[in-house]
Amino acid sequence: MISLVTGPQVAFWMLAPVMILAAIGMVLVRKAVHSALLLATVMICLAVQYAAQDAPFLFAVQIIVYTGAILMLFLFVLMLVGVDASDSLVETIRGQRLLASIAFIAFGVLLLAAVGNATFGHPTGLGDAQPDGNPKAIAALLFGKYVWAFEVTSALLITAAMGAMMLAHRERLTKKKTQRDHAEERIRKYAEQGIHPGPLPTPGVLARHNAVDTPALLPDGSIAPTSVSRVLQARGTVFPETEERADVDEVRKLDAGDDYDEGAKK
Repeated sequence: MISLVTGPQVAFWMLAPVMILAAIGMVLVRKAVHSALLLATVMICLAVQYAAQDAPFLFAVQIIVYTGAILMLFLFVLMLVGVDASDSLVETIRGQRLLASIAFIAFGVLLLAAVGNATFGHPTGLGDAQPDGNPKAIAALLFGKYVWAFEVTSALLITAAMGAMMLAHRERLTKKKTQRDHAEERIRKYAEQGIHPGPLPTPGVLARHNAVDTPALLPDGSIAPTSVSRVLQARGTVFPETEERADVDEVRKLDAGDDYDEGAKK
């Protein structure tokens, strides 16, 4: 007899290829933002797998904690560092490649053991393993059998957060500049180096497109490169200069035609 296809099996065979492709793309893509979005795809598919396996607690944790909190933290770090920041290829920790290789081998052995236990073992069954429900069973394990490991992990995470704050903290070595100091510095740079003391031209000024990716035009019709963010320039999403110059030439021709028509009428 042909066995019936269950819901978890359908969810697995539908989402497993998506997860594998997203995981491979996460490693191969060049832009960090795209990598973070692919990581979110993997996390959401994994959450759906938990829901299909009747594990609502893990489903909620996967969505709220990992996808909603940790991944957002990744995106915030990317926005703070910037997508145009280059990565250093110098090893700051001696032997980190060897340690990474050992950790990779250990993770592979652990994964093989878990798959082998699930395939060739004798599972108890979801109903017998957690008769009172998934959240109560996980709470009984965390605050019962594994309470010491749970508390040590919590203390380790708090210590890591405090250590990151201490490493990121900087003592101010100079006096904080006031608004008057900044104004005097801008005027001094204008007098010595010719740097304009006012704000940079905003995108879309004197242009036919009111968008942040369109460089501003100076009064003489030339492109103002400082009007577009460096992030957009690094992404390569700036409106092409050739197309903008073509638009400017078209407007000039139209203006010249209007002037000629008015002169002919006179």
